Amino acid sequence: METSYIDIAEEYSIMPSISIFPGRAAHRIFMHQEQLQALHRWFDGYVATFNDIPQPDHQNITLKIEHTKKVCSLMDQLTRGEGMATADCRIAAAVALLHDVGRFPQYRRWRTFRDAVSDNHARLAIDVIREHALLANLEPLERLTVEEAVRFHNLLALPLRYRSPGDRFIRLIRDADKLDIWRVFAEHFRKPPAERPSAVTLGFPDTPGVSPCCVEQLLGHQVVQLKHVASVNDFILLLLSWVFDLNFASSYALLHQSGYGEQLGALLPDSPELDTVREAVRNYVDRQLQMANPAT
Repeated sequence: METSYIDIAEEYSIMPSISIFPGRAAHRIFMHQEQLQALHRWFDGYVATFNDIPQPDHQNITLKIEHTKKVCSLMDQLTRGEGMATADCRIAAAVALLHDVGRFPQYRRWRTFRDAVSDNHARLAIDVIREHALLANLEPLERLTVEEAVRFHNLLALPLRYRSPGDRFIRLIRDADKLDIWRVFAEHFRKPPAERPSAVTLGFPDTPGVSPCCVEQLLGHQVVQLKHVASVNDFILLLLSWVFDLNFASSYALLHQSGYGEQLGALLPDSPELDTVREAVRNYVDRQLQMANPAT
């Protein structure tokens, strides 16, 4: 989640003529269960082609395979929680399955998941989708809906003025992705150092303290920008700041149930300043839950 909309708009376009629609056209989505199952079979075969990457680097391939499967499960929980129609749930499931397929060629070539020093993994995902003609049997609007959601899932923030019939799917994958990245990071530090995939912390040093600008952004209810991150502690602040960019009541409910926000906060050093950060995050999530369930 590290590239701005301006960066993406300037460097890549999915379908320049219709990628961002001028209005919300009425539409139906007709993906069949057999098509979704075929995508899952393709995914399993595709990721198997990266088995030649030796350890310890292959830990990072395994990490992304597990992440994808977890995001698929979270997407199922979100779409059911939001009461979406079965056909729309299938489109959302396809988005979840394909959102990070660009991570695999990215890691093979650059041995990193940091887009800034390699390539934008969402753009790479579109390349993989098109190279393998994964959506060729879908109707054009279905295909565009999936591609847009994959392409925009890692924006720092969605542009204020865009409109797309795929808006809900873009927001769903952004939430599902965040929910599992919180898990990945929380679990990372529970493992013995030798078992920790090297790419999780994006190469940031595990040094004491935090950057004041990261704290300031979070306390201002802003998503911390990756360009300000200088350490693992700063990266934890960035992850915690994602609570200000969730889109659905079901997302806050899943975050609360997981306890990952509290676990990440506990990884930060003890200090009055960071106690304030932890409290701000906790209070914000509590308010969102209260707004969704005012009678409780």
